[in-house]
Amino acid sequence: MKGHAAHAATPFEREMDESMGRMMELMHAPGYSGQPDVDFLAMMIPHHEGAVDMARLVLLHGHDAPTRQLAAEIIAGQTVEIDSMQRRLAALKRPGHAGAIEFPSLNGTRGP
Repeated sequence: MKGHAAHAATPFEREMDESMGRMMELMHAPGYSGQPDVDFLAMMIPHHEGAVDMARLVLLHGHDAPTRQLAAEIIAGQTVEIDSMQRRLAALKRPGHAGAIEFPSLNGTRGP
């Protein structure tokens, strides 16, 4: 996506391209650990953070009320999911991890 930023004509396009580039870079930065659950969470966290960043850009630059409402819902929902994934990732990285943790945005418990 970095190549697209040079062609962005509006502030929204430029900021969106920058956000996408950051997200892609952060998703791939950790590399693979050999632990699919850890790798999944390590990549999904920046993916969701990127979605939140993009939704904020719509709130700054967009005008369509339903799209802005969707962006606000994405921010609210994915912020909760980011917190849940960060907590689960921390739990998985602890020696001898076990048990379930709450994923409030999913209305249930996921784990062990």
